[in-house]
Amino acid sequence: MTPLDLAGYLIAGLMTAVALWRMPAALRGDEEDRRRRALWGCYAGFAAALWTKTRVVRIGLNDSSVTDLSVLIKHYTATIAILAILSYIVAIYGQYADAGDIPRHVRFARLIQQVAAKASVATLVLLTVLFFTVVDRSVPSDRFVADHAGQWGATLYMSVFYLYLGAASAVCAYQWALATASAGQRRLRIGLGMMTFAMFIGVGYTVSRTLFLWVSVIDRPSESFALHFDEITEASQVVLFAFFAVGASVPALGNVRRRAKLWRAQVRLHALWYELMAAFPDQPFDPPASLVRELTRFGTPADLRIDRWAADIADAVEKLRHYAPGTLLAAAGAAAEAGPGDRDRTGPLTDAYWIKAALVAHGDGAAPGDAAAVGTQHATDQDGEVAWLVRVAAAYRTVTAERARQVLESTRAESAGTAAKEQTA
Repeated sequence: MTPLDLAGYLIAGLMTAVALWRMPAALRGDEEDRRRRALWGCYAGFAAALWTKTRVVRIGLNDSSVTDLSVLIKHYTATIAILAILSYIVAIYGQYADAGDIPRHVRFARLIQQVAAKASVATLVLLTVLFFTVVDRSVPSDRFVADHAGQWGATLYMSVFYLYLGAASAVCAYQWALATASAGQRRLRIGLGMMTFAMFIGVGYTVSRTLFLWVSVIDRPSESFALHFDEITEASQVVLFAFFAVGASVPALGNVRRRAKLWRAQVRLHALWYELMAAFPDQPFDPPASLVRELTRFGTPADLRIDRWAADIADAVEKLRHYAPGTLLAAAGAAAEAGPGDRDRTGPLTDAYWIKAALVAHGDGAAPGDAAAVGTQHATDQDGEVAWLVRVAAAYRTVTAERARQVLESTRAESAGTAAKEQTA
């Protein structure tokens, strides 16, 4: 395996990782997410195209019943990816709400909107016709451009694709260069700058390859020169996609820390939330599922899911108040203070004991009654509430069912003793 082949696998894997990372946003349905869906379509399309260029996939497809099939699939997927990125650019830069003259970049985006879809369809149809009629596919090729250098049919076929690819690259470079100049955030400016640079490489890539093919028709090059040129331009395309993938990801890196925090919160809250929802199955929007299933519900953003879980837990605790003995809070506090450990854990551990013991009472079939006292809310906003619940959930995992039952029985014994004293009095 050559270094270029290895780089092909790495860049295909990188683009696939970006597509998978951005996939959850593409599954939602508002106006902003429709834009993200178009951008994700670009990542997914180019990822598929890049995999067809890898050595194993390329050779396997080219040696199939349809000779050089990898080339056609690569150009199909790349054309769809280009249409997706043009749709994204139109959605981002084609809107202008202010009165007065419409800026030049907006007029340009709207012009692209009018021709992009038609040009994409025309390109796909023309590529298909040329591929099966004028391209010499008598022998499977490994490096299509190098192997077909000097052949007018392959030159015409590739020129159609390069015209489409080069024009789209120029459009993207133009719009992103303007956006880079006006970007306020540093990460956004860096990301747009890298994507602009990638598109300039794309323009140079298509122009150089088109010129090479047409010059080769007039003066056929040697096999070694054609292969060397192909490898150099392929290496430039690897650089192109590396800058594109990283540049497209840089502006979103600011959300990575928050996403990781939300992911950890879901992992830590799940056990507590699941047990409460199992006790009150009518409480959640959807039946409680395993942690893996909950984490893969891509239709719901993580922050919204966390907010729902916090609300579900609060509502379930409110219901449990009617099943808990009135003295349970005091008993839970005494149990928390009696245990070893940091005093800062006393508050969360008290809530954990209370919830666990109240669930035992509910499970034992206790009749609902007056609302018992419960711990005071320790947060002033939603983030604070979630942070507190995470601490409660961590303490909850340390409370065994036997210990919770002991705390519950102590309240029942205390209540029985109090009732006996009142009767004797």
